[in-house]
Amino acid sequence: MQTLGAQPIDTECRFLVWAPFARTVEVQLESPTRVLAALQKSVDGYFCGTIQGVRPGSTYLYRMDQTISRPDPASRYQPQGVHGPSEVISSQFDWQDTGWKGLPLDRLVIYELHVGTFTPEGTFDAVIPRLTALADLGVNTIELMPVAQFPGSRNWGYDGVYPFAVQNSYGGPQDLRRLVNAAHTLGLGVALDVVYNHFGPEGNYLRNFGPYFTDRYKTPWGEALNFDGPFSDHVRRFFISNALYWISDFHLDALRLDAIHAIVDTSAVPFLEELTRDVQSLAASLGRSVHVIAESDLNDARVVRPRAVGGFGCGAQWTDDFHHSLHTLLTREKTGYYESFGSIEHLAKAYTSGFVYSGQHSPYRERQYGNSSADIPARRFVVFAQNHDQVGNRAQGDRLSTIVDFERLKLAAGAVLLSPFVPLLFMGEEYAETAPFQYFVSHADEALIEAVRKGRKEEFSRFDWQQEIPDPQSRETFDRSRLNWSLRDAGKHLTLWSFHRELLSLRRSIPTLSNLSKDCAKTLVCGEACLVLDRLDASSRVAAIFNFGEKTARARFPGGGNQWRKILDSAESRWVGPGSVAPQLVEVSESTTIDISALSFCVFVPSANGGSLDAAR
Repeated sequence: MQTLGAQPIDTECRFLVWAPFARTVEVQLESPTRVLAALQKSVDGYFCGTIQGVRPGSTYLYRMDQTISRPDPASRYQPQGVHGPSEVISSQFDWQDTGWKGLPLDRLVIYELHVGTFTPEGTFDAVIPRLTALADLGVNTIELMPVAQFPGSRNWGYDGVYPFAVQNSYGGPQDLRRLVNAAHTLGLGVALDVVYNHFGPEGNYLRNFGPYFTDRYKTPWGEALNFDGPFSDHVRRFFISNALYWISDFHLDALRLDAIHAIVDTSAVPFLEELTRDVQSLAASLGRSVHVIAESDLNDARVVRPRAVGGFGCGAQWTDDFHHSLHTLLTREKTGYYESFGSIEHLAKAYTSGFVYSGQHSPYRERQYGNSSADIPARRFVVFAQNHDQVGNRAQGDRLSTIVDFERLKLAAGAVLLSPFVPLLFMGEEYAETAPFQYFVSHADEALIEAVRKGRKEEFSRFDWQQEIPDPQSRETFDRSRLNWSLRDAGKHLTLWSFHRELLSLRRSIPTLSNLSKDCAKTLVCGEACLVLDRLDASSRVAAIFNFGEKTARARFPGGGNQWRKILDSAESRWVGPGSVAPQLVEVSESTTIDISALSFCVFVPSANGGSLDAAR
């Protein structure tokens, strides 16, 4: 399969573009000199040709039927933004990660970040000095929100219109390669959020080239992509080529597929199945672990079931049910989609099953929702207390740190990091960042700007949020969303960072916490606010006892073993807690109970597994 776009080779460049309805396509070179060069059309609608003297740095457009000139749909770089010419880019880079083979799925600890607000500079290069701190925290994979070229310089990334082009305001393709190279040198993987369910509205010229879109379906964000209609083979090729490009040319370790529930595809072999097959094939040929992680609102286990048994074959999926169960216990919010959650039993089921809604009636959706995930391994679920959606899609973009108190922040950390699933942290969560993460854009079209403002207001209609929604177009909205790294260095912020670090250290060092298995995770609900998470395998055992209530509560201790020793207690003064009522040692009988301080959790190990924290490690 020839590569889409412009491919420089020595002193010439080969161009390939799909434009099945065009009679002629010419390369319109903008630099070094303005010339036109005709491409040859094949029977399947591709135009191809090689032009002498075109080297990296040359800029160009495609002129179709001698009337309309547009940037390359597979452009590798848009130095002047979404409306400007494309630039020929070399893929050559001095990689230093030859021995890097990636990370197993069940060892991932993911840290999601937005390049533009992660640092004051808002660039790939500015992320690099922060990688050491993330590695020290215990994170081993950074996940970048979308970096495909979007309009302007401020955007979450989901308005991208050039899937192959690295955002110019972040630094461009070579800067992204430097970031990945630096991460691998430190033992960190890099995942990328990619958007294959829609295109942004500004600078979207795909329809000028071919039938990339269909009017048979709609998405919440506009036209649906044509993955199952006439000419859809070539649309699939475009997006699958994009996925493989990130892996081969940028050495990425995982792709997070945005909102696959908005991909409507009735094909016998769905696009997602074809995509995961080709990604896994490329990974095998490279001798690397590469993961496809889906965001899905379907609660459909087929997303992560193997292709051989009728699934899409994704490695893992984000699990909103876990988030909603935890969030409602911490905040007591009950509007919008939170109305379907709120009991301790919901979190208990999330721990042992993955999905909370697996076919029963959902009050929010007003219908039966989901199917069973009982047979899906724990490593196929990614869980979180916060992410860009669950923070940024609040009216004010407010984080947990500004909604709940410090004790609840520690509860959130323990619930996620002691789970048998793949954990994800959202940038700044580890030290209780107080800056909001609000929705921001920098469009040029006034009508579009107003439509975005109106759409945000309508989106929040089912939530009981009374505050004024920040203007997405305003520069101040973007600036408010930048991290304040100096917070991490003192007070409760430093304590929470150390607390996350301790939890991640336990997760790595105690075998049963590293063993992502639902079969080895049992839960016991005690009253309305206490949950015992009992994790055990052949090598070790850990009991985590959570009290989400505002009063001291009594919890039943798991049976087995004669004596258990406490190795972590969020209520202790070490963690700036109010003081613990839980004992240091517990002599266990068949009906042993212990008191747990309000809004806290404790972690115990049998003394036979090591009588102290150091021994447990």
